[in-house]
Amino acid sequence: MSQDLFQAPDYYQLDELLTEEHILVRDAAREWVKKEVSPIIEQAAQDAKFPTSIVKGLAEIGAFGPYIPEEYGGAGLDQISYGLIMQEIERGDSGVRSTASVQSSLVMYPIWKYGNEEQRKKYLPKLASGEFLGCFGLTEPDHGSNPGGMVTNIKDMGDYYLLNGAKMWISNAPFADIAVVWAKNEEGRIKGIIVERGMEGFSTPETHNKWSLRASATGELIFDNVKVPKENLLPNKDGLGAPLGCLDSARYGIAWGAIGSAMDCYDTALRYAKERIQFGKPIASFQLQQKKLAEMITEITKAQLLTWRLGVLRNEGRATAAQISMAKRNNVEMALKIAREARQILGAMGITGEYSIMRHMMNLESVITYEGTHDIHLLITGLDITGIPAFK
Repeated sequence: MSQDLFQAPDYYQLDELLTEEHILVRDAAREWVKKEVSPIIEQAAQDAKFPTSIVKGLAEIGAFGPYIPEEYGGAGLDQISYGLIMQEIERGDSGVRSTASVQSSLVMYPIWKYGNEEQRKKYLPKLASGEFLGCFGLTEPDHGSNPGGMVTNIKDMGDYYLLNGAKMWISNAPFADIAVVWAKNEEGRIKGIIVERGMEGFSTPETHNKWSLRASATGELIFDNVKVPKENLLPNKDGLGAPLGCLDSARYGIAWGAIGSAMDCYDTALRYAKERIQFGKPIASFQLQQKKLAEMITEITKAQLLTWRLGVLRNEGRATAAQISMAKRNNVEMALKIAREARQILGAMGITGEYSIMRHMMNLESVITYEGTHDIHLLITGLDITGIPAFK
């Protein structure tokens, strides 16, 4: 079992922009990842199994709904703290961060923002503590980048809603206790509804044979005449803007998380380059390796500044969906390029499970696609600056 020697790069002294609370929250998450995630994550990825033993620890470091008010079991932290926690968790593994992101932004967030007080009190404390794990049902087999075309539907049966349809590529689905599901009513209006495990006709088959996010559980949500109580409908927002609001929060977390993956790859490559001797000297002394490393730290620093500023805007309630799209697209692409360059620095060793780089690279191939593909986020920026939608 290799020792986690990670040292976080901070080339522009960004720690000076953080509050004391930010640093305490980040450092607690960083130490937890070193102790609880790093020693087990390579084997979990090899086995394609989510390490359920870490759920309690994720809750303890505030990874589940860090910005949810304390009265509902959350930590009551700000958006920069949320981002920093996601950064540290994804430094450990994107799949683990996916579990935390889904729980926070796609399950707890809509219940908090769109639910009523009874729903908040019933579900949020159990989700915050990790007693319940949740998932988010939006993507369908035939509707990914166009979620508004969904066919999953609910019908008003008087005393309950009858839910039919299917969702796929759902993180946490195989073990989720609840699912926040988006479906169309008879009028074609998109509604959010909470589906609980054990409801007749609700099943969650697991997706196997993944080469990416292997330490994260992915599955489908199947609804076959599921009777859902009317009190499980989220009453305070509907339409496509409701699930997209959740995705804004999750994409913001991804923008921070991707930096964690990039930092881990950079730190691994830098350490290896200083230790690996070829032609009688460390490969870090060769110009082409220095070029790779210099470009890595430059791109990481730019991404750090981008997300910090976005976090300030989120705290002030001024960040736009388009700004979040830009950060998600930029930072994930940055991380993926760094993973590929870092793998080259390590040569053949870079493909082994002895180092984290290949695992990060495979994970990031999912992160660059989920919650808005790389191309769709580019077109969101295009729409924002031209006023012309290119995807319709």
